[in-house]
Amino acid sequence: MQSLANLFLLFGLLALASASPARIQKRGVYKVERVPNPNYTGRNGPRALLKTLRKYRMPIPASVANAAVQQDEMIFKRQNRRKGKGHKQKGGAGKAGGAAAAASNETGSVTATPEANDVEYLAPVTIGGQTLNLDFDSGSSDLWVFNTQLSRKATQGHTIYDPTQSKTFALMEGASFEISYGDGSGAAGNVGTDTVDLGGATVTAQAVELATAVSQSFVQDPNNNGLLGLAFSSINTVQPQQQKTFFDNVMPSLAEPVFTADLRAQAVGAYEFGQVDTSKFTGDMTWVPVNNTSGFWQFTSEKFAIDGGAPQKSTAGGQAIADTGTTLMLADSAVADAYYAQVDGAVNDQAQGGFTFPCNAKLPDLQIDVGGTMATVKGDDINFAQVDGSTCFGGLQATTAGLQIYGDIFFKSNFVAFNGGNNSLGFAQHI
Repeated sequence: MQSLANLFLLFGLLALASASPARIQKRGVYKVERVPNPNYTGRNGPRALLKTLRKYRMPIPASVANAAVQQDEMIFKRQNRRKGKGHKQKGGAGKAGGAAAAASNETGSVTATPEANDVEYLAPVTIGGQTLNLDFDSGSSDLWVFNTQLSRKATQGHTIYDPTQSKTFALMEGASFEISYGDGSGAAGNVGTDTVDLGGATVTAQAVELATAVSQSFVQDPNNNGLLGLAFSSINTVQPQQQKTFFDNVMPSLAEPVFTADLRAQAVGAYEFGQVDTSKFTGDMTWVPVNNTSGFWQFTSEKFAIDGGAPQKSTAGGQAIADTGTTLMLADSAVADAYYAQVDGAVNDQAQGGFTFPCNAKLPDLQIDVGGTMATVKGDDINFAQVDGSTCFGGLQATTAGLQIYGDIFFKSNFVAFNGGNNSLGFAQHI
C-alpha cells in the first residue's frame, strides 16, 4: 500500500509540474526601430523652443517668436538647394470590436525615422493594414492620423489613412476629439476603431482619431502623418468617453508592462515594448515613482550639478516630465543660468530667443535631479543647433513656467524606461 501511495504521489507531482508552465502565458517583446531621415533641412533652436512653449501653454517671449522666423529664413538661404521629399498618398480603412491586444510570442521590429535634425522621432505604425509614420509622444495621449477626410491640399505629400480600405475599421458614432496647443495649433475630427500594429505588438479595436482639421504646422510637415500618444489615458481628448492609449491596451500582451526609449543623437535607436534591454545601457537602472495626476510621466526635480560638482538647489518642490515629443530640455531658470555661466562666451541672447554660445566651446556635463537621483546629460548632447557660422543654440533652455520638460536632449544621453505596471520611470546612461 505504501508503494502504491508513493506511486500516486509521484504521478501527482508530475502532473503538477507539467501543468504549471501552462498557467504562465508567454508574452511578447516588440521593437520599433528608427532610421536616419533623408529629408534633413537644418535645426532651428528658437523654433524648437517655441514649439515646446506652445505645447505646454507656457508664456512665449516675443524674442523667441521673432528669432524662430529669422532662423527659418537663414536655414532656407543656407539650404535652398535641398528640398524635402514627401511621401506619396496612400490609404486604407474597416470594422472592429472591443479593444483587445492580440497575444503573440514573436518579436517584431520595424524601422523608424528621426525627423529633420531630431526635431521628432518618427516610426511606422500599421493601422488597418496601412502603414504611416507617426510621432511617438510620451507627453500626450491621443492617436490621431492624416486621413482621406482631409482636403487634398492639406494632405499633399503625406501618407494618409483611408478607413474605407480597412476590413477592421468601425466608426464610433457620436465620438469626436480635439487636441490643441497654446497657439491654437492641433487637430480635431471624428473617431473610429481599428487594428493597430507596432512592430508586431497588436491591439484590435484601438481608438484611432481621424482628423478633419489640422493646423498648418502639421500640414507643412510631410514626414509626420499623425501622432501616437504614450502618456496616461486620463488626458485623452476623445469625447463623450475618453479612450485608452495604445500602451494601456497592449500592456496585457507584453512580457513586462513597460516600453523603453532608446533615442540617440544622429544614430539608430528604438522604442521597445515588453522588456528592458540591459545591453543598451551601462550600470544599474534607477527607478523612480511618477506622479500621473496630470496625465504625464512626472517626477520631482529640484537640484542639479555641473560637471560632477557639488549639488545645487533649483526650486523646492520642482516638477518635471519625460517627453519624447519635445526636442529640447527646458529646466528651471536657476539650472540654465548656472550651467551657461560655466560656458565661455555663453549669453542669454534675446535676438536668438535663448542661450547661445560659441560653437567651439567645451560644454560641461549636466547632472539633473530625476525623482531624487541624479541623471547625467552629456555636454556634447546639449549643443543643439548652429545659429550662424560661429554661434550655436543650446539644447538646454529655461522654462517660462513652473513645469520642466525633459525632451530629446535628455533622452540622447539616457536610456529611459516607462513602467505602466507600477507607474515608475527608469533611466540609465547609454553605452
